[in-house]
Amino acid sequence: MKKIFQTSFAILALTIIFSACSSTKNTVSSTSSASTVSRGKFVGTWNLTNVSYDGLVPNAVQNVFDQAPPSAFIGSVWKLTNSGNGIYTLASGASQTIFWSVYNQAGVGTQFQFKKLYEGDKAKNVQEGYRLNIASINDASMTLQSPVAVGNGTGYVIYNFTKAQ
Repeated sequence: MKKIFQTSFAILALTIIFSACSSTKNTVSSTSSASTVSRGKFVGTWNLTNVSYDGLVPNAVQNVFDQAPPSAFIGSVWKLTNSGNGIYTLASGASQTIFWSVYNQAGVGTQFQFKKLYEGDKAKNVQEGYRLNIASINDASMTLQSPVAVGNGTGYVIYNFTKAQ
């Protein structure tokens, strides 16, 4: 009886040791290549260098972010702070204050989201905003996709950014 207890205890102890030493596993599945993006990856100054289209005819989208055509955003500068505050400035000089964050929902993947803020607005009181799929992000570049309904499918406006040095 004593031998059975000692053997059981030894097996239990080994099981605990092996499970404590194993690496953690991410059980969330996502089709996004950017499924584990941290907020810190976005912090900094980003230059929007190119706008392209997937599943859309170029210039089919006339207005994005309720402001201007996608081509007007080429050359824009996006400054994003760790606190979530930010601002983007179009090449024309027009600026917009924003509050941004990273949104993660099962089945949707990880998205970059932002709200436009106007004088006197508090981010918590602004209900409308924009979400873009994160196609890729690293220390030097970022690609965001804005889904657009097309018939029974979805097309994308693709925004390519480079990080300012």
